Amino acid sequence: MTTLQQSTVLVDTEAAVEEHDPVSTRRRTSPWRSRLVRVTSVVAAIVAWQLLTANDVRVWLRFDTLPTVTDVVSAFGTQLQSDLFYLDLGQSLIRILSGFGLATVVGVATGIALGRSELFADVLGPLTELARPIPAIAVVPVAILLFPSDEAGIVFITFVAAFFPIMVSTRHAVRALPTLWEDSVRTLGGGRWDVLSRVVLPGILPGVFGGLSVGIGVAWICVISAEMISGRLGVGYRTWQAYTIVDYPGVFVGMITIGILGFATSGAVELLGRRVTRWLPRGERA
Repeated sequence: MTTLQQSTVLVDTEAAVEEHDPVSTRRRTSPWRSRLVRVTSVVAAIVAWQLLTANDVRVWLRFDTLPTVTDVVSAFGTQLQSDLFYLDLGQSLIRILSGFGLATVVGVATGIALGRSELFADVLGPLTELARPIPAIAVVPVAILLFPSDEAGIVFITFVAAFFPIMVSTRHAVRALPTLWEDSVRTLGGGRWDVLSRVVLPGILPGVFGGLSVGIGVAWICVISAEMISGRLGVGYRTWQAYTIVDYPGVFVGMITIGILGFATSGAVELLGRRVTRWLPRGERA
């Protein structure tokens, strides 16, 4: 077979593979098309909300009792002009960043210790497994008893909420590392710290950031709940206060604010994870 014939067969084969390969098809999809679909879905939900509430639709669900989109937008504009809104925003961000930051450090360290040390796993492993199923919001009474201030108690609840997803993901990532990598470093004369810095820490990064992504979402759920129960400031406290005075547009303003904050922080964690693990092979879409 001539070189020209071989090249023709190779091109035809690659074209046939790409035609039947869904991954290749997805990679050829324009990113603008994906963004347009996402924006369209959000706009469609907002339009449906406005139509159902403005026309007082009641089909099993009572949409006539909910505020319209225009009511919520008007309330949001009023809140944006208030200094109290930004004070609540900053307070919630301080709480979430403090609790989540502590959970990241302690959770990653504990996960590595549980995955690497049999003694540590025997001593603390059963305790962590017993405490893990307990919802973090159920720790509110304990936090009130333990800490002298509500602020420290809310940070503690946020820490507990984020700690377990981070710790479990890190522990699984450590145990999933191929033993061949550690054996290679030790064969070349590396010690325990060389294994930790050159094998364990880089190898568990994808698993750690998976736990961080889950942990930040759970932390937001619990910090908002804790603010509703025992807070004095914060988005959760202000949302509950709006409900108690029957300010339903204010309730939706709080809900939307919580969603935006959660989306932004989760996106920041995922972006940081992609930057830190840029050495991993990824598809074009990722």
